[in-house]
Amino acid sequence: MSLNYLPATELLSLFKSKQLSPVEIVKAYQQRFEQINEKVNAFSFTFFERTLAQAKLAEQAYHNNSAAGLTGLSVAIKDETYVTGEPMTNGSLCLKDYIATSTDPVPEALLNAGAMFIGRTTTPEFSTSSVTWSKLWGVSRNPWNLSMTCGGSSGGSAIAVASGMCSFANGTDIGGSVRIPAAMCGIYGYKPPHGRVADISPYNIDPYCHHGLLTRTLDDMLLAYPHIRGAHWHDSHSFIPDINPALTPTKSIKELKIAISVDLGFYQVDADIKDNLLKTAKILEQAGAIVEFVDLNWDEQVIQTAKVHQRAMMGQMLKREYLDSDKYDELTSYVQLYLENVARTTLDDVFEANLHACKMWDELAKVFKEYDLVVCPTVATSDIAADFDYSKDNVFINEQRVDANKGWFMTYPFNTLGQCPVLSMPNGFCLNGVPSSIQIVGRPYQEEHIFTAARVVEQQQVGQLYKTQFPSFI
Repeated sequence: MSLNYLPATELLSLFKSKQLSPVEIVKAYQQRFEQINEKVNAFSFTFFERTLAQAKLAEQAYHNNSAAGLTGLSVAIKDETYVTGEPMTNGSLCLKDYIATSTDPVPEALLNAGAMFIGRTTTPEFSTSSVTWSKLWGVSRNPWNLSMTCGGSSGGSAIAVASGMCSFANGTDIGGSVRIPAAMCGIYGYKPPHGRVADISPYNIDPYCHHGLLTRTLDDMLLAYPHIRGAHWHDSHSFIPDINPALTPTKSIKELKIAISVDLGFYQVDADIKDNLLKTAKILEQAGAIVEFVDLNWDEQVIQTAKVHQRAMMGQMLKREYLDSDKYDELTSYVQLYLENVARTTLDDVFEANLHACKMWDELAKVFKEYDLVVCPTVATSDIAADFDYSKDNVFINEQRVDANKGWFMTYPFNTLGQCPVLSMPNGFCLNGVPSSIQIVGRPYQEEHIFTAARVVEQQQVGQLYKTQFPSFI
């Protein structure tokens, strides 16, 4: 296996045994960047010279036994996340020269654990799209099929992980922005329950909004996630009690009862994605879990509820800054449409959306009273072009036109119900060569069962992905 694809867990083991230096890994990532980034467009900024200097210090730390938990790992940071002294453009021409003056809790925690930040990753403008392109940074592409999207909004992070340009990456998720790119790129993306990972204001008071991670393996997720979870004085919500901080399994796979939903009640789902989900269900059943298909009484109002909330929170901030500003013409077409929709959103809309969120939970609660987990697709189709623009383009699934903005991914219901933890993980491939993916959804604040089920799927269905099977264009 190429150095670029060695799991973070294995890298740490090799660092500790002095068989490999963090310097060698940074050089391998830099070489891969120089080979492929022009094709996939994962990074907006890179810091290779700085990271090499830090890697030499990390090497010394292993020699004198002073290394921290993530020392020597090169992490990619989404270009929406604040790190003091580093650029933060959020994919916008309006912020092309902005330098952060503070550090968010997640990168702060990663730095404290010894991680090195190798670069900033591309994102759609203001993270308002589920594909990754912008006027500032251009189009980012799926490393498995360059004509298809890598997903968004943490698209560059997913590409960097999937194509071997970093050890792992961070992402943020207000409607699926960690899980969608993880799904499209064949890696793991985790959305913790709201409050489990601290965030800055005002995002910390938004129950739809989450900070998460993207990794190539399940073990890497379990390695990195504990370093970012927990209380931080920036975020009062992060002090919610944690009864299982070690994520210790409390049930074996044979004790779990798992509900399978193909469509969450209303989605059109491509046949190849459905087929892979059915295989996942069979694998979990063969492993000893009780697996049953359920009907969830949701409908397309779920889409409107998510749209209204995102307009009412994040949208209002952007509206104040840009709707009537002289920078409006610099914005992408999808941000302009977004702001126009924000301006039309009323308090009645917000009230109705909140009421509907309660109804959504009432229906999901019926399932969770009986089942430990819900498993469903992450995206309903993988057939979304890299330069897709929801302000003007259409999406068809099973020859039916679906909502161009949110009709093709199945993540945001679990932002609406943000207390539910969700892991997106690969479970095969689609006909176009893009990976397929499932979401494993846990009961509110019950995370450990997710990883028990994920381990079975990883071992018995994911197979050789990122062991002998890698993006083919490289």
